[in-house]
Amino acid sequence: GVIPEALPLVTTFALSRGAKRLAKHKVVVKRLSAIEDLGSIDVLCTDKTGTITENDLTVNQAYMIDDDLMLYSAYGISNFDDSKQLPNNSFDIAILKQLKATEKKTLQKSSILSEIPFDPDRRRNSIIVQSGWTRPLLIVRGAPETIISHCSNITPTQRNQITKWIKSRGQEGNRCLAVAIRPNTPTSLHTPKIELNDLVLTGIIAFHDPLKTSTVSSIQSAHKLGVSVKIITGDGPEVAGAVGYAAGVIDEPTNIITGTDFEKLSSHLKLKAVEKHNVFARIMPQQKYEIIHLLQTHHQVGYLGEGINDAPALKIANVALVVKGASDIAQDAADIILLERNLKVIINGIEEGRKTFTNTIKYIKATLLSNFGNFYAVALASLMIDYLPMLPIQILLVNLLSDFPMISISTDNVEPDELRNPKSYDVKEIILVATLLGLVSTFFDFVLFGTFHKYSPSILQTNWFIGSIVTELILLYSIRTRKIFYKATKLPSYPLMILTTLAIIITLILPYTNVGQTVFHFQPPTFDHLMIIFAIIITYFITTESVKLLYYRFIAPHNNMLFPTPKSN
Repeated sequence: GVIPEALPLVTTFALSRGAKRLAKHKVVVKRLSAIEDLGSIDVLCTDKTGTITENDLTVNQAYMIDDDLMLYSAYGISNFDDSKQLPNNSFDIAILKQLKATEKKTLQKSSILSEIPFDPDRRRNSIIVQSGWTRPLLIVRGAPETIISHCSNITPTQRNQITKWIKSRGQEGNRCLAVAIRPNTPTSLHTPKIELNDLVLTGIIAFHDPLKTSTVSSIQSAHKLGVSVKIITGDGPEVAGAVGYAAGVIDEPTNIITGTDFEKLSSHLKLKAVEKHNVFARIMPQQKYEIIHLLQTHHQVGYLGEGINDAPALKIANVALVVKGASDIAQDAADIILLERNLKVIINGIEEGRKTFTNTIKYIKATLLSNFGNFYAVALASLMIDYLPMLPIQILLVNLLSDFPMISISTDNVEPDELRNPKSYDVKEIILVATLLGLVSTFFDFVLFGTFHKYSPSILQTNWFIGSIVTELILLYSIRTRKIFYKATKLPSYPLMILTTLAIIITLILPYTNVGQTVFHFQPPTFDHLMIIFAIIITYFITTESVKLLYYRFIAPHNNMLFPTPKSN
């Protein structure tokens, strides 16, 4: 009698509606329940490039050692042709725009003899290129701290000057790329172990990558939702700190931790570090997994990744998000795929997930406490009279007329206050609210019974039928907000208002129809009886509102159940 039998339908409808709305924001949901999971996260871990920033690099400044070779070496792509597509690497695109016409002609005649692609562990890539009659040239480019120490053409004084220059550019939010060469290198000597030997530094290039226009507002929206945004990047600490500070993720550009420092910590201190810091720089793929795993000790974590090395972290995250175009293994591990790489769409998804969850909870509470009241009232009343207080066919009609409006609660507008904190099912809280308000419902069912049991069975059954449906329907307008119903900042949704109005009209008209009297055995209620029923219903609504407000003011804060305060980072 108290089972919310339409819960699977409500949940599926709410999740499907959420998936459709997210699709309009270019978000594809692979696992339907991930929408609800997305609403429960309180930590979102994301990369910097392309999510926080535009990933539209431009060459900002350069520290030249060899003007003639630096940009040519930095680009290092074979058989370039103006008619071909632009390279898919943002560094290459930025460098290409700076190349001279003569350098582009040289590239057209060049070819790559050997290549070792970029690797996060090595933090560099290298090629051996040959152009026309020239001898093979090894080109290495990557993180400055990895390459500079292996270059033989710079003095300690120059190394200090370059380090200061790189740090200064990083504090401006610029990403730096070191470029070095080794002439006359045969392919047989092109291995990861010896590619750094006897290098000649040609220069350092600083790239500017602007913040997305939506980043700051998205971070602010995340904070309003009680979500802590953590940037996990392979970029240097100065760049990561500058971008994190500009985006509003951290209060000071120096409030970061590097992968090297993180690795030195004990397990206990690592747990404290992931709670304290919101920007992680020079992080290796295996460290991403560890950070996510540690955060899950106290949080529900969403993780945005795209590479093959992100797959383990995506697999363990509570919600795994990837961008369209990510590696196949990353997309297989994902719950949600973003067609547009933008932090704003993720925040919209979190908000949509919380709306879905909140409306599902509304239905559970409303149907549990309504059924709770009807179940005990009908059962106990049956012991006091020698006839059924409500016929089986009338009980089925009560369920039918009340379930459609209750199902429409999945479309309801949600109060902004309800979205501020992560959501999770709290059975104790649901049972407590259902019990308190269910007792109120039971009491007023007995008031209806006590008022009309002295009349004929059909009069009691009809009047109880009307009272049961109307009280269930107006209860929706009380349970949908924690405030007094008329102070709700969001109006009920149109489907909810239309269906509740329609159900009430049918309930009041049906006893006067031939179908109602012959099929459902109703007795047309008198005007006086209707006035008594509505007086009881109004009193019931006022009492329900009072108990609800008292609960959320005095009981809920102490239990801290349904709306827990998220941990501060």
